[in-house]
Amino acid sequence: MGTLCAQIAANNGFTVRLWGRNPQRIAELTKTRENKAYLPGVQLPQGIEFTGDLPAVIREADVLVCAVPTQHLRSVLRSATAAPQPGTPIISVAKGIENSTLLCPSELIAAIWPGARVGCISGPAIAREIAVALPATIVAASVHEALLALMLRLFTTPYLRVYSNADIRGVELAGATKNVIAIAAGILDGIEAGTNAKASLMTRGLVEITRLGAALGAANETFSGLAGMGDLVTTCFAPEGRNRRFGQLIGSGLSTEEALARSRGIVEGVPTTESVIDLARQYTIEMPISQCLFQVLFERKSPRAAIADLMRRQPRYEGISDTHSAPPPATNA
Repeated sequence: MGTLCAQIAANNGFTVRLWGRNPQRIAELTKTRENKAYLPGVQLPQGIEFTGDLPAVIREADVLVCAVPTQHLRSVLRSATAAPQPGTPIISVAKGIENSTLLCPSELIAAIWPGARVGCISGPAIAREIAVALPATIVAASVHEALLALMLRLFTTPYLRVYSNADIRGVELAGATKNVIAIAAGILDGIEAGTNAKASLMTRGLVEITRLGAALGAANETFSGLAGMGDLVTTCFAPEGRNRRFGQLIGSGLSTEEALARSRGIVEGVPTTESVIDLARQYTIEMPISQCLFQVLFERKSPRAAIADLMRRQPRYEGISDTHSAPPPATNA
């Protein structure tokens, strides 16, 4: 996503410096102008400079776009030994919840750089599809109207439509928690549980992540939009989705450690599952799918046993509320 954001901004006329931690990859990018690891075959525009000097990027940027995975974000920003100029807009495109603090990326950035003007980008955005100009829509979120307008200028293209949303907490929670459900969807693919099971999982998964978001002060409708349902559908079905692929490996019989070893890049949904369960306990939120996934990933419960437990749960009304059991049968049935 970092490379994609650099490509879009450069194509929109902005001068971009793209930081990476691997000196060999930076040298290769400078020589070939192609990110062969993540966007092979996509030539990057001349308006991008590649650098390994993170402190300089942070000090000198007029706008910072942060694509560092959530669990590494704090250590990377602190290692830079630099802070942005006061008032510098910071845009996060990471999707996760930090395990140790249960903070979303924008909250984490604000904790490290107090007073920062922070926004985020989320939604159904498979990087390679957008990089080759296939049509897509995403959502930009911030409480700062000027930053929302800036994000629209940065990322709107003839093939990428950007909607705005003031509910940054909901957008970030939706982007993080949908990865949990995507792992579960991949597990169903791995055990060949069928289309009915996957549709049910996604529908009820959306209910429980909305339930969590509401308890944390997010708007329910955010989870019905691009950051919630839109991103959930994409992540649960896209063949290239890391979280779904990881779950499919689990469903095929691999352990969590084995599946992670065979996954390319960071599978954000794994640590996010831990954070989601911690939040559910803290706020006393019923999240049965997430709880069963936690048991599969971290307590070695078999996927089929987890599915059986979900299917045996007490009948109830369909909805977000935790409190309603199924009504008694009608007397004239």
